[in-house]
Amino acid sequence: MTDRSPFETDMLTLTRYVMEKGRQAKGTGELTQLLNSMLTAIKAISSAVRKAGLANLYGIAGSVNVTGDEVKKLDVLSNSLVINMLQSSYSTCVLVSEENKEAIITPKDKRGKYVVCFDPLDGSSNIDCLASIGTIFAIYRKTSEEEPSEKDALQPGRNIVAAGYALYGSATLVALSTGQGVDLFMLDPALGEFVLVEKEVKIKKKGNIYSLNEGYAKYFDAATTEYVQKKKFPEDSGAPYGARYVGSMVADVHRTLVYGGIFLYPANQKNPKGKLRLLYECNPVAFIIEQAGGLATTGTQPVLDVKPEAIHQRAPLILGSPDDVQEYLTCVQRNQAGK
Repeated sequence: MTDRSPFETDMLTLTRYVMEKGRQAKGTGELTQLLNSMLTAIKAISSAVRKAGLANLYGIAGSVNVTGDEVKKLDVLSNSLVINMLQSSYSTCVLVSEENKEAIITPKDKRGKYVVCFDPLDGSSNIDCLASIGTIFAIYRKTSEEEPSEKDALQPGRNIVAAGYALYGSATLVALSTGQGVDLFMLDPALGEFVLVEKEVKIKKKGNIYSLNEGYAKYFDAATTEYVQKKKFPEDSGAPYGARYVGSMVADVHRTLVYGGIFLYPANQKNPKGKLRLLYECNPVAFIIEQAGGLATTGTQPVLDVKPEAIHQRAPLILGSPDDVQEYLTCVQRNQAGK
């Protein structure tokens, strides 16, 4: 048996996939340009992550971002890569990044019709210990005829045109949805291309893993406390759920997508409005999970229905297998009724 070149097979690369989707939609090609530019930025970030130690990219960059997190050198580089690539795609008008206090308005000569909200390097507190980190993004169409402003980014997640995340783990993976299901692509270092590895991913109806930071247990509300107890000490003869928590949201969400179960970052006494940011953390992953057949809620309403009022607004996030999320919501409703 002879080795075959990958080009001799009907390999679906992400670049080709994006072009085919654009052709099917009979679009202008602007979204195709935008997605391909985002993927180029992700490849560059992946390369930087792989050689971060060698290139002296670890350690604090000497500042704190708008949400109060320490900014790593790799954060700064990733943010610049995404901004430069997106603005050079001639398809964006407004960019919202976790690392920038205000929305970034694309210069007039490079403007397009899309708004992109992104976290260039999610889980960056894990960089120095080599845990998995990621990039998250959501794309919207500009809806107003006015000059671009941050108001254009204040759209509910239901308006998302495309969303995805990149996971820099044992391999670099991209989960992408354009509103027609979720497909997974893996970066082939030999080709320098993302290759389709799983099409139309579906989350399990029910899992056996729960994921949250139990270090905050003293701040949990009654519903979260009750739900976690049910997972540890099931009332029937069923086995308890396994606990898994990386502390890098992309890694925790991706594991939930692949294995099923539930990921929780609810509101608590310390963070009554939640801690994760709505526009560039909660909405993109909620969109992906819903497209895979799961549920994503704040505890009071679907995440994608929340109307944002500020670009760095926080929100509670509970997502995963539909049966598991529904059981959590039942605990919430029971505790609200008992008040």
